[in-house]
This record gives sequence, structure tokens and C-alpha cells, in this order.
Amino acid sequence: MIGSLIRAATLFLIFWGSNVIAMEVLEFKTPEDQLRYRILTEELRCPKCQNQNLEDSNAGIAVDLRNQIYRMVNDGQSNEQIVDYMVARYGEFVLYRPVHDQSTAILWYGPFALLIIGALVFVIVVIKNKRQTDRGA
Repeated sequence: MIGSLIRAATLFLIFWGSNVIAMEVLEFKTPEDQLRYRILTEELRCPKCQNQNLEDSNAGIAVDLRNQIYRMVNDGQSNEQIVDYMVARYGEFVLYRPVHDQSTAILWYGPFALLIIGALVFVIVVIKNKRQTDRGA
């Protein structure tokens, strides 16, 4: 009984281990290009995944986009050109940090506005309760 469990566990580990994806080994012209690649793949989101950057995702589209970024970095394109290409192709969803403009203002500043409104309501309620308590005493 125990022997069959050990064999089953061993087979599971062998098959599971064979599915582990190897790390990509990419060669860059300069260490700066490698750093740029790493920054870009960490700052761009996988279009297929819910909340993973390109660096962490193993989805097929993420692999393709990492390869595209690698080619663009080696071709000497700037970070801005690469990000613009990705946004033009996949929309602003690929950006972890959306741009500051009118369409995203509520996303950036809405939580702060709600926090201030909530704090004001809290202060007003506390002051009213204090006044009612003072009158009743």
C-alpha cells in the first residue's frame, strides 16, 4: 500500500517537473538594454492574464510580447516607442499605471475625493452627536 503511494507520488513529481517551463535566456548588446527589457516586461500587463505582468506570465501571448520587446530593444527603439506600440496594439489595458488624462482622472483622484468626503461626514456626525449629548446632560 505504502509502496504504491510512493510510486504514485514519484510519478506525479516526474510529470509535474517535466512541465516546468525553463527560464528564457536572452542575450543583449549592453547591460542597459537588458535592464530596459526587464523594466518593460515588469511594467506591461499580459493581455490575457487578469493581473500579471509580462515577466511573470507564462501565457502564449506573454511569451510573444516578451519576444517582441526583446526585438524592439535590440533594434534600438526607445521605451516610449515600445510602450506606444503595445498600447496601440492592445489598448491601455497593457499599462499597469494608466496615463493621467481626463478619461482616467476619476480612477486616479476618485478614491482621495471619497476619502475626504467620508472624513467630512464623519466629523459632522461626531459634532452633531456631541452637541446632542451636551444638550441632554
